[in-house]
Amino acid sequence: MVKRSSLAAVLATGAILATAAQAQLPPVQTANGVQYVTGGFGQDESNALKQARSDYTLALTFAVAASGSASSPYAGNVQVRLSEADGKVVLDTLSTGPYFLADVKPGAYQLVVTYEGKSQSKDVTIVAGKTTDLKFTWSRPASGPD
Repeated sequence: MVKRSSLAAVLATGAILATAAQAQLPPVQTANGVQYVTGGFGQDESNALKQARSDYTLALTFAVAASGSASSPYAGNVQVRLSEADGKVVLDTLSTGPYFLADVKPGAYQLVVTYEGKSQSKDVTIVAGKTTDLKFTWSRPASGPD
């Protein structure tokens, strides 16, 4: 009896913790029929977005690496533009945080992400039931002595 009630308590605690993490997920937004969520500054929101990755077909992470620094601070305010092969824009929005999750229909796309005027592009294939996970890092020169 004690073991059964202990197991129930552990399961209930896990459910409460999962609900608490999910509650920290930023609001889902929609553009051109594509649902997406962005954010990730702050531990709770960051954890919630990491846990939600598998619920989306496209997961992007943005970071900045300074020359001579081993750390990669996360980047926000990244423009995300996703286009079909024929050039039709599917999504053109701003990622407010280092994580960007979108539920994109399966197909081939051109992705362009821009941070502080510097763009990176990548051909992306979205497959049904799978998460395409990409990380983009921008280099920033090390700041010199003042």
